[in-house]
Amino acid sequence: MGPWRSSLFVNPSWPHILALLGYLAAVLFGLFRYVIQDWTDSERCGALLNKGSWLDREQYKWQPDGCILHEYNAREGTACFGTGHILFIGDSTTRKLFYQIAHILDPQLPTAPPNDDRKHMDVHLSTKHRSRVSFVWDPFLNGSRINNLVNSQVDLSSRPSMLVLGSGLWYMRYSNTSGGLPAWESNIERVLQSITTSKIGPAESVVILPVEQLVTSKLSRERAMTMRSSDIDAMNSDLFHRISPPSQGLFHALALRNSTMPVVFPAVFNQMLDTSMTEDGIHYSDPVVKAQATILLNMRCNDVLPKTFPFDKTCCNHYPTISVVHGIILTATIFWGPYLYLSSLQTVNKLDIIAALKSKEAAPLILSSSVILIFLADRTGFWLKEQKHFNEWTFGFLYFVSFLVGLLTVKRGDKDLGFLNREQTDEWKGWMQITILIYHYLGASKISGIYNPIRVLVASYLFMTGFGHTTYYMRKADFGFLRIAQVMVRLNFLTLLLAYTMNTNYLSYYFAPLVSWWYIIIYVTMAVASRYNDRTSFVVCKIIVSALLVTALMHNPRILEIAFGFLRYFCNIQWSAREWSFRVALDLWIVYVGMLSALVFNKFQTLRISDDPRWPFVMKMTIVLSAIVLGWFLIFELLQESKFAYNAWHPYVSFLPVLAFIILRNATVVLRSTHSRAYAFIGRCSLETFIVQYHFWLAGDTKGVLLIIPGTRWRPLNFVVTTYLFVYLCDRIAHATGQITTVICGKVSMTLPTTVPNAPRRGSQAASMSDCTGQSGEKGSTVFVDTPPAEDRVPSILCTFERYISSVQGRLVFGLFVMWMVNLLWTL
Repeated sequence: MGPWRSSLFVNPSWPHILALLGYLAAVLFGLFRYVIQDWTDSERCGALLNKGSWLDREQYKWQPDGCILHEYNAREGTACFGTGHILFIGDSTTRKLFYQIAHILDPQLPTAPPNDDRKHMDVHLSTKHRSRVSFVWDPFLNGSRINNLVNSQVDLSSRPSMLVLGSGLWYMRYSNTSGGLPAWESNIERVLQSITTSKIGPAESVVILPVEQLVTSKLSRERAMTMRSSDIDAMNSDLFHRISPPSQGLFHALALRNSTMPVVFPAVFNQMLDTSMTEDGIHYSDPVVKAQATILLNMRCNDVLPKTFPFDKTCCNHYPTISVVHGIILTATIFWGPYLYLSSLQTVNKLDIIAALKSKEAAPLILSSSVILIFLADRTGFWLKEQKHFNEWTFGFLYFVSFLVGLLTVKRGDKDLGFLNREQTDEWKGWMQITILIYHYLGASKISGIYNPIRVLVASYLFMTGFGHTTYYMRKADFGFLRIAQVMVRLNFLTLLLAYTMNTNYLSYYFAPLVSWWYIIIYVTMAVASRYNDRTSFVVCKIIVSALLVTALMHNPRILEIAFGFLRYFCNIQWSAREWSFRVALDLWIVYVGMLSALVFNKFQTLRISDDPRWPFVMKMTIVLSAIVLGWFLIFELLQESKFAYNAWHPYVSFLPVLAFIILRNATVVLRSTHSRAYAFIGRCSLETFIVQYHFWLAGDTKGVLLIIPGTRWRPLNFVVTTYLFVYLCDRIAHATGQITTVICGKVSMTLPTTVPNAPRRGSQAASMSDCTGQSGEKGSTVFVDTPPAEDRVPSILCTFERYISSVQGRLVFGLFVMWMVNLLWTL
């Protein structure tokens, strides 16, 4: 291989160049689609009503082109319609749709007429929340009810929230007496003309259903004689061109875009039909009609309901206008990075873009750019979003590929790296994070046999948190403030940044809050009477007392409700005590197992147990027992009837597979000293991948997936492209947040969790101490403060305040104060 080809494959700049080109292409794709291709349908109403496909015909999961179809429930339907009236007028196909919408609004209502004798009668239903749903039998759309409505002979107060009209089949079936297609065309023209010219309109939303396609081979002989598919095509074409006339140039298209269409025509309904979905050739199965009803509810309700996260209703919906305070925070975040970066250009090689982006001065720029990308992806229609779709073959293939990549990047160390060494824990976090990411992308949470092992992976993270921090405090005895600041800033900086810029809830990114919670508990447990931590029995007693207190707290929800109520009242923080209690209680004791394991490991090393001649036999028996435990757990979790049944067992059994895996992974020197570089790479940015996936890669606050390349058929290619861009983004953010943590805390931050980190012995002594001349007491840290002449020194109280603000404590207190003020003013 020539030298130029060799450099092509080993040049470390290529991943960066490829990513930058990918982001450029993604932005160009987004601009082309948003500005040129779909500029008349930015809210995806047209896509919802006209284009789509079945993601899964067996599960009847419909995917509109480029948006997330929301599955409505009774509570959401009530919030949309309130005590309003939904009126259906038409034939038997309209009646099936009526029953499905009524059933969605109230599951206790029927999905079909009670008996055949009442099929051709009017039906009036009322939900338990007092919404009214009515059906008027009028297959020719020429009765008194429709005439009164379209001629505006109803009071505004009694106007329906939604009017659904369906007709056509009876004009063909009884063409001799009805007048056939000419009569239908004349009547439709009259109805549409009346609706268009009406001052107030017959309803808030008017829907005219397409004439339903037939399966002629399944029609009865009498129906087949008069009902023909060619006539239905002609009728639907006539409806489509009357309701959605083609544009005649740019200015006409602009006029159509800015006008309020009085009638909606869901042409996509006929695309949803299949010959296997009907028995009589006319009426289709309930799941199909329910999917059609869901489309109507998305059309009517998505833009009506409150626009709060998760933003999982992207069809026929526009994103909310941001508040003043939100706008200020977002603008400041976006321009903060470029400003600091441009200010530091004199120290950066301007010609080497890749080196410049990898420099520590680029950290704010990377974070600002990341916020722009993430906001574009999940708070605008710049890129499309679609629903998740689970397929067992895709699931297996992705895991096989990820396993193969991990296997091909295995590296063996030159020496024994020790029990749960850094490379091994990074690898562990990496393959677990890949597993969780695939699980989230495909929406596999509904499958108990997959959900249960994923819960164990989350427990494994928490085990590492307990093990790593306890090991650190046992060895370093560093209980100073600097260590707390390093850990908490590193864990929460990105989470808080996204919570404010994306207008979400801090607890919704549950992993960072959960690990932060447990870190504080570990710190308090180890810090109390820390001078006695050299006594193992005393530390064990502290851990047991801590476990009992936390367990009592989690089983007394009143305490959490009071605490969260205080935050709600004084800080405008809207956290759910119930949700938080569920998250903590699900893994209530695994952190303590990690802490106890750290004590055992510390004692194991102190007593040099591995030198005992009986140790090899004990180790072999432990390996066999661990393999048996893993096999038992696999069978146990598969036998659980649901994930809810498993959740009840999880706090009590999750430590078994975790400990078994650790023993097997560290069974020999070769296993301990070998790791996968690909998995370790992901592990080093696992915190960022867990958080960023909410908005970039996934979409709709994890409810959907991001499509950079438009079109459902391109989803596999989208997966490849977005995965690369997502992983690169997370890696850069991980480096950037590490640099930001260094700036805030004044020391090199650690990647968490870890087993044997390096940190100063007394963090409190390393806190920043600056004088009024702007010189910091921290090595390598400078506070840029103008130095006044000696005769004009500021008063000592201001000097003291300045020194405090320049310290780590002062920076964090100031940051908390700013967040408190922003919370109070957020709704302005």
